[in-house]
Amino acid sequence: MKLIQSFLTQNPCYTAGRKIKVKGLMLHSIGCPQPSASVFVKSWNRADYDRACVHAFIDGNTGDVYQTLPWDHRGWHAGGTANNTYIGIEMCEPACIKYTGGATFTCSDPSAAKAAVARTYNAAVELFAMLCKQYGLDPLKDGVIVSHKEGCARGIASNHGDPEHLWNQLGIEYTMNGFRAAVKMAMEKGIVTTSETTGTSSSSTSPEKVKEEGEMRYNRISEMPGYAQSTIIKMVDAGIISGGGAAKDENNRPADLNLSIEMIRVFVTNDRAGLYDKKP
Repeated sequence: MKLIQSFLTQNPCYTAGRKIKVKGLMLHSIGCPQPSASVFVKSWNRADYDRACVHAFIDGNTGDVYQTLPWDHRGWHAGGTANNTYIGIEMCEPACIKYTGGATFTCSDPSAAKAAVARTYNAAVELFAMLCKQYGLDPLKDGVIVSHKEGCARGIASNHGDPEHLWNQLGIEYTMNGFRAAVKMAMEKGIVTTSETTGTSSSSTSPEKVKEEGEMRYNRISEMPGYAQSTIIKMVDAGIISGGGAAKDENNRPADLNLSIEMIRVFVTNDRAGLYDKKP
């Protein structure tokens, strides 16, 4: 997971400087067709943007995490009392969807949409595992990890349906129970995190290290570690991930998958948890 610290230092939520005792994590989805996290970082980092502020955005194109508030800073993400105790994380959404009213949308490219959602989902698993370790949280304990929709049902967040509305309408078999289980598995396995800084934040990893790990990419399934190949084949054949071009391998599957070893490990973890298995 690549963590980019880019604090919204001009946003009134940041300048308010209120702190929280972290008791839980809330997963959001932005509710508009914008995969780029940097777009939100730029547009929300203004003194006159007093409508919302979250702790991080997950980029739909890359899976990179843009941290926009210190984790123990009180954010404006839940529209309810969860702001006082929960870290809020927004997953960006595919460019190929179009909202037609409320939480309902159409999609012009299901394959691309599913690939973008898989990137944000898997990055969220890693991020939540990291945060659970940092704050001593058990992801399987009731109320520790919730979606915005679940927060609404608990009376601690506003009336939203995210992120389940995105998964359900795209026909992706992600659930919050599955997400929590995947976070638990990621905690037990351990994760690799690299850091980068923009603005006034500080970095714990050198640029050379980020570059070195960023170059670890696999295009062909046959080039990937043996333990991962069956998982990637399953995901490619299901349309969950796809290449960025027309190149094909010897089995007529994409030959330009551009997957990092960290992404592959998360996919395998999820697969072993049964997240990609079709229901009977």
